[in-house]
Amino acid sequence: MQTLETIKQKSAAYLRQGITPRRLALTLVLGFVVGCIPLVGLPTALCAVIALTFRLNQPAIQAANYIAMPFQVGLIVPLVELGRKLLPIAGGRRLDVAALIHSPVQLLAHSPRIALQIGGMAGQALFAWLLLAVPVVIVATPALAALLRRVPAVANRRIQTPLVVHVPAESGD
Repeated sequence: MQTLETIKQKSAAYLRQGITPRRLALTLVLGFVVGCIPLVGLPTALCAVIALTFRLNQPAIQAANYIAMPFQVGLIVPLVELGRKLLPIAGGRRLDVAALIHSPVQLLAHSPRIALQIGGMAGQALFAWLLLAVPVVIVATPALAALLRRVPAVANRRIQTPLVVHVPAESGD
């Protein structure tokens, strides 16, 4: 059985594996920001696609994504409200969830309208998230990179290509 310290060391090695502090900062910030998308279930797959597309560290981006999950849930309502104010939908009334809790028949009778309302709310929340996400990534990435450069374990892990000199073998003529 592995000790807690061994698990911490292996986890830290996976997170910094062959990556500069700047790239690690970008990976962590992207994972956290994408993890706050107000659509539950989407961030994990989206982080995987982003990491594969931009060749970022998969364990690091997923770790940041998982750390962001409580924030994701807590930000859903504020992002919906902000999106509703920034991008009002014509004729958009607030979703009356209380009426639906008591009557499943009412849910089935009004499902097309409710589906459109929920879709509109998701679109508004996504719009609000996007407006906030871009500046957060732009500001947080250099700040986190500067912080990571001060951590010796991360700063020493910069990718360095060793200088290899090939000397031709002398022939014994």
